[in-house]
Amino acid sequence: MLQRLFIFLLLFLVLPDLYLYLRFIVRLTAKWWLRVLYWVPSFLLTAGLLYLVYFANNAFAERHTQDIGWFSIIFFLFTAPKLLLVLFTVLGIPFHKWLRWPRTPFICTGLTLAVLSIVMILYGSFVGRTRFEVKEVTYTSPRLPQAFDSYRIVQLSDLHIGSWQGNTPAIRKLVDLVNAQQPDLIVFTGDLVNHRAVELNDFQEILAGLKAGDGVYSILGNHDYGPYFHWKSKQDQDNNLIELKQRQAAMGWKLLNNEHTFLIQGNDSIALIGVENQGEPPFSQHGDLPKAKAGIEGMFKLLLSHNPTHWRREVLPESDIDLMLAGHTHAMQLQLGNYSPSVYIYPEWGGMYLEGTRGLYVNVGIGYVGLPFRFGAWPEITVLTLRR
Repeated sequence: MLQRLFIFLLLFLVLPDLYLYLRFIVRLTAKWWLRVLYWVPSFLLTAGLLYLVYFANNAFAERHTQDIGWFSIIFFLFTAPKLLLVLFTVLGIPFHKWLRWPRTPFICTGLTLAVLSIVMILYGSFVGRTRFEVKEVTYTSPRLPQAFDSYRIVQLSDLHIGSWQGNTPAIRKLVDLVNAQQPDLIVFTGDLVNHRAVELNDFQEILAGLKAGDGVYSILGNHDYGPYFHWKSKQDQDNNLIELKQRQAAMGWKLLNNEHTFLIQGNDSIALIGVENQGEPPFSQHGDLPKAKAGIEGMFKLLLSHNPTHWRREVLPESDIDLMLAGHTHAMQLQLGNYSPSVYIYPEWGGMYLEGTRGLYVNVGIGYVGLPFRFGAWPEITVLTLRR
């Protein structure tokens, strides 16, 4: 698998470089040192790929996750612009050959898109990933008890706190922004960590500062079980999950593991349900919705479930849940207008989706996995107002 990935990335790197070298560089300069200099970035990136694929072990990858992420950003910063320039230059060849169109517009278009891709990558890496966005959303249901009309819920998701190491000010800013919304309730829909509970060391006290009238409730996401870390034993992995649950309790977060609680306003109440991760294969399936909602028939039901595919797989056909809140997709950390490439994997990838009066809201998350990058899919603080 890694070898195939290496070959793909190597071709992605070398083929555009080779074309541009033969098409432009050899014509622009005869100086040997400039021609050699052109290949230096590709040589260094190839060496980095070789090391990561063939020499770096699991321990190295786990210790240097952020470094690998930044290497990936540098890789795409050099390769994506060149690929765009090559595509449009090649696209112009048949038009020039058979229709006698000039090559210049195609080359200029490729250059423009190449520059835009550089700007996008740099902005998404250095600005976009900390550009917290407060999204105001309204959900209306005739089943909502009158006392909950105008009830405000802040949803956070996919914090991936291990990706924020060394950047506690950003998380303080996040907490301040959330508290400024004066929510009645805060919910967190999974993936608090990348792998290990110890990632919370510098952030636990900060996250304990989240405040809402009815408290903070959370569920587990696929990353919270630690399935992507190379554990010495299954017992170590189990102990990590126990520690994560204890840390959430110490922060004042109330974890809902296939269970429910009641939110009360005046003489009215609604059921808040939380299930463990219930993903589509190959993601873990620990959720037990029948158990979680047992004994709350006839009530307005708000479900927290990390993976949005759970909505169509079980929630819609096999329950009367009114509204489900999910995360998981990150919108692949890239959104252009109303489009995200995540749509090809997750039909419901971000925002509100309705089937009649029943709804699903997908939060695109706060943190990141892999690339330290977000563009368009800015870190999201959802402020959901319930209406009757």
